[in-house]
Amino acid sequence: MIEGPYFVLVVIGVVGTGLVAGVFCAFSTFVMRGLAALPPAQGVAAMKAINVTALTPAFMLVFIGTAVLCAVIAVVTFVLWPDEGTVELLLGSALYLFGSFGVTMVANVPRNEALARLEAGTQEAAAYWPTYVREWTGWNHIRTVASAAAAVSYVLALS
Repeated sequence: MIEGPYFVLVVIGVVGTGLVAGVFCAFSTFVMRGLAALPPAQGVAAMKAINVTALTPAFMLVFIGTAVLCAVIAVVTFVLWPDEGTVELLLGSALYLFGSFGVTMVANVPRNEALARLEAGTQEAAAYWPTYVREWTGWNHIRTVASAAAAVSYVLALS
């Protein structure tokens, strides 16, 4: 059984990956649907505002802090190689680092940057908006599942 400070790290990992999964799930299940139902100019303007406000220290601490924590858990797991939970710990770390953090960097952020370059009321923005919503949300589904699966994997490592 995992004990001591290592146990605390993994519990914090469960909380972090679970929080991020919840945020992403909210976007996949109702935020993006609500934005997509707006006229394109309003949807683009709202999403651009969300993307700016998402960069707050509170969310960045949870999102990036969880990535750092998952990397630490993976390294500690390789060093300690516990008798139980090794596969679950490494899987949880990989799921978050690649499926959540990695997908964000290679799929969602570039789309956010492309949207940021557009003026909300223009024809170009209106034309891009449906593609943005479809692609961004598809990648967000992956981030949601990966973050939730990472949390489950860490919980399994603790049991």
